[in-house]
Amino acid sequence: MLFATRMPHDIAALLDIMRRLRDPKDGCPWDIEQDFASIAPYTIEEAYEVAGAIEDQNWPELKDELGDLLLQVVFHARMAEEKKLFDFANVVAAINDKMIRRHPHVFASGAEVESSEAQTVAWEEHKKKERAAKMVDGGSLLDDVPRALPALLRAVKLQKRAASVGFDWDNAAKVVEKIAEEAQEIVEARDTAPEKLEEEVGDLLFAVANLARHLKVDPENALRTTNAKFMRRFKMIEDELARQGKTPDDASLDEMEAIWQAAKLAER
Repeated sequence: MLFATRMPHDIAALLDIMRRLRDPKDGCPWDIEQDFASIAPYTIEEAYEVAGAIEDQNWPELKDELGDLLLQVVFHARMAEEKKLFDFANVVAAINDKMIRRHPHVFASGAEVESSEAQTVAWEEHKKKERAAKMVDGGSLLDDVPRALPALLRAVKLQKRAASVGFDWDNAAKVVEKIAEEAQEIVEARDTAPEKLEEEVGDLLFAVANLARHLKVDPENALRTTNAKFMRRFKMIEDELARQGKTPDDASLDEMEAIWQAAKLAER
């Protein structure tokens, strides 16, 4: 399969398309009125759609979704250029510099990394040095963990960052004990302080994310898998009830639970 080699021209064309869309006089009214904040949710959505195409192994869709994600980068870069902050070329130069800086074993003579695990350690050391250089007086090690991340993913990143300086549980067993403690606090809050329920549920979720991290399980992937499993089994309930001439609204909880348990057995 032959791939296009017109990359500089294609990128230039995309940048020009965005410039024209943002033109105050002749551009698109919707594109003109957008700003960083209004576009950010679309950027996050496009990243999720890339992940979805990968999960489905839908490679034609992945090509399209990567294009949509690239458009988001171009959109932000164009708005920054209009404000004279930076432009697309600066974005490219910055990531080029960063990748070369963080891969001395590839781009610098005399530097070697023995394995992917060693590279991960080296990468984190480079990031740690870069964070230290960025920190100002009174700053926190956690300041640059993006607030826009999904809460579960951000919890893990906060925990990893704290663990990098030794603030962490010794082992997973202690995290399990913490989960039991947090679950009990939810029960107590339900009965005595319902206004604290949201906080206590948050503490429990944070502890579960911590357990996943200790067990080297990606909690986002784990929950996505469970979501898919729930959907699959619930569809089996719907299908079985339909064969009986019923809908879930017509069935009792006991009937649906019996079908659910049968679905579990069928998957083993």
